[in-house]
Amino acid sequence: MLTHVQKIVITISVILSFCSVKAQLKEFALTDEWIQKIEKLAPVKSEVQPKKPHRVLVFSLFTGFDHWVVPHTDAVMKVLAEKTGAFEVEFSKDIFQFEKKNLKKYDAVVLNNNCSVGPRRDLLLDVLDQDKSLTDEQRKKKAAELEANLIKYVKKGGGLMVVHGAIVMQNNSMAFSEMVGGSFDYHPVQQEITLELCEPNHPLVKAFEGKPFVHTDEPYLFNKAYTQKNFRPLLYMDTSKLIKKTKEIDEKIKYVSWIKGFGKGRVFYVSPSHNAQSFEDAGLLKFYLDGAQYVLGDLKCDDSPAKL
Repeated sequence: MLTHVQKIVITISVILSFCSVKAQLKEFALTDEWIQKIEKLAPVKSEVQPKKPHRVLVFSLFTGFDHWVVPHTDAVMKVLAEKTGAFEVEFSKDIFQFEKKNLKKYDAVVLNNNCSVGPRRDLLLDVLDQDKSLTDEQRKKKAAELEANLIKYVKKGGGLMVVHGAIVMQNNSMAFSEMVGGSFDYHPVQQEITLELCEPNHPLVKAFEGKPFVHTDEPYLFNKAYTQKNFRPLLYMDTSKLIKKTKEIDEKIKYVSWIKGFGKGRVFYVSPSHNAQSFEDAGLLKFYLDGAQYVLGDLKCDDSPAKL
């Protein structure tokens, strides 16, 4: 039999858990009104004045889970580009943008929540499967070629910004994982998360003015190349405070945003955010802009792997 005190503790725990789960935010369609709100919150100018014009490809195709925030993220990148003039953006859902001749047009690529179908987790092959004029072997060969093109593009000096679910794009590819810095493992339910700054004085987290960033999100957890920690972490969460975990979490699996050099190129991974409401914060908008400037090579900072 439970004591009266034990019953109270259990009740409180259930209520707190319920409240955290209820933190899931309401979805809404992209509107001109919301874009105007973002325009007012976005930085007036970039942290660094670009030395030359930049052209950025924002790739927003998904074949797996449909993150409702995809069009909102596109809009955010457009606002940041047009308001600051730090770069120009072009949007596409065509995987053949990853042909070598097309990638040469861009100084950086932004992967926007490009979730692939599980358990295979190969977005390029998902698309090519629809082309019945190709054999299975031809599809596999072309998918591998397009992935290799993107990897080589970054290695030779291109920039790559990977937003939230985009890490799942080629999730079972170790080569893709090593470029990005990790692969998606799983996430507990949406809940309020406090993201702390790994290095408060690092230029890439200047946007948060030394304060944690609190928002409602899916707390992404990672594996594969992530175990090597071959990156400079920017934001982390206290995983011991997460609810609805399906398995124990290594305390070192807590970083949700990082930067890294990859060959001559640069990579910025940013997990925030699953919900468009998170963009209604000037700090996160500047963080995205600064990250974009980093991958473009304009914002110089220490991206050497930290000793974790």
